[in-house]
Amino acid sequence: RSTLFPYTTLFRSSIVWIILGLMICLAGITMTSGLLIIILERTSMIGILKAIGSRNRTIRHTFLWFSFFIIGRGLLIGNILGIGIVLLQKYTGIVTLDPQTYYVSEAPMELNIPLIVILNIATIIVTISVLIIPSFFISHIHPAKSMRYE
Repeated sequence: RSTLFPYTTLFRSSIVWIILGLMICLAGITMTSGLLIIILERTSMIGILKAIGSRNRTIRHTFLWFSFFIIGRGLLIGNILGIGIVLLQKYTGIVTLDPQTYYVSEAPMELNIPLIVILNIATIIVTISVLIIPSFFISHIHPAKSMRYE
């Protein structure tokens, strides 16, 4: 422990939360811009759906489900890669460390399935809730104007 700054663990944990907050903000902005791009690409389809009588809510839900499937695919690929790397390290010890510096000869790994499930659910809830606001741009698309520019 450092005698100059006795609150190093508190300082480190606050930096971790700041970095996590920045990552969440960046992910939210990226997902929002992605959904807006999808909506702009499908403007004529939205106009046609509105012209045949679809409600804004139904169209918004369609785009949110589409976003949910994109997020789910990303989570599935990320979980497979992440759990695979953890299992590879756990059973082979491919990443070695200097035992004099770290007091262990290989990087320790722990596979906590309930925590992974909670993180996945929280990720889905946060990203879908962030995407609800840009989905309201669908209500500003007018059928006649959207089909005219096709």
